[in-house]
Amino acid sequence: MLRDIKWSPSEKKIAREAFNKAHEREMESIKFSLYEKVAAIKKDKDIWELHNYLSERRDQVDSKYDYRYSVLLNVFARLIMEGFLFEDDLVGLSDEKIAIIDKFCSL
Repeated sequence: MLRDIKWSPSEKKIAREAFNKAHEREMESIKFSLYEKVAAIKKDKDIWELHNYLSERRDQVDSKYDYRYSVLLNVFARLIMEGFLFEDDLVGLSDEKIAIIDKFCSL
């Protein structure tokens, strides 16, 4: 079903900008968390816990940010639910696409 959805050139531009904004917001969130964790380092083992945190976050980010149009609406729904994307970022997408994102958010 999602593979059959057509994207206009303007929607592709809006989607790319929204995707990039969400990624930037999530990276800022990770940086903020990282600063807190670095400031809290007390023991040598805390350094390795920091390493583990970064590795885990990298895996999560790498698996989440998938820009294939066949999965993009699902990605957008997840990013909205996680607070890295806002519906205002998606203004200009078709009502059909917004409805699909809303449906994914309500599952």
